[in-house]
This record gives sequence, C-alpha cells and structure tokens, in this order.
Amino acid sequence: MMRLTHLSSYRLIATRALLPLIVSLVVFGTTAAIGVIPGAPEAGKIIFEERCASCHGPKGLGDGPRAPFLSPQPASLITAGISVKSDKELLNVISNGKPRTAMPAWKDLLTEQQQWDVLAYIRKLIRFYPKPLTPGPPNGSNKRSHPH
Repeated sequence: MMRLTHLSSYRLIATRALLPLIVSLVVFGTTAAIGVIPGAPEAGKIIFEERCASCHGPKGLGDGPRAPFLSPQPASLITAGISVKSDKELLNVISNGKPRTAMPAWKDLLTEQQQWDVLAYIRKLIRFYPKPLTPGPPNGSNKRSHPH
C-alpha cells in the first residue's frame, strides 16, 4: 500500500511539473513553448532593415521615418502584448498584413522561410529585463559623505 502511495505521489509531482509545458504548447504553439524558432534572425535582420524599419523603426519601436505619416501608426514590436502572441499569430500578420492599416501582406513578396526569418529577428528584439531590487551606489561609490 505504501508503494502505491509513493507512485501516486510521483505521478502528481510529474504532472504538476509538466503542466506549464503542456499549457505553453497549447497556448503558444510548439516552437514558442520550447524556445525554438525555425528562422534565422541574422537573415531576418537584413529583410527587416530593408522592408520593415521604414515604418517600425530600426529597433522595432514603431518609430520609423514613415511612422508619423501613417494612421494608425505602426505597432511597436517589442511590447509585452506582441511578445505573448504565438508564432502563428505573428506570421499571419506578416503574411496577410493588417486590414485598415499600412501593414502590407508580405506573402507574395517574401518566401515562407523569409517570413520565419523576420519573425526570428523580431523575437530577438523583444528583451525584458527585471529591474534590480536595490539601486547601486551613487557615482559607483559606497562611501557616504558627511557634511562638516
């Protein structure tokens, strides 16, 4: 009886450990869940600079030279909202464009591989860093000044 209890306990632990992975696979798709993107970010950067930066800006902030003249203005590609979108959702926008915006459909101009490359580059642009818990010392010094 004790052995069965341990087996049940191990199954419960294993299930709990795998649950986040399973949810990620379902919600974000296989490649995003395991952190593998079948595109080449280096190739995507070249395409992005040639085709996307004029609207989205060189860093994907939505601040390209054409942005002020577009309504609605281009999306920033480095927001949390974009980062949680699945590869499938983002590839759909890259491929088919976005209705009632200046975002064109690239499906007839970029191969599927090139679209994946652009996506891989966009994913590299997204960087979220946690803020430090405690600020560093002012001017790089630990010394306190005492007014006398």
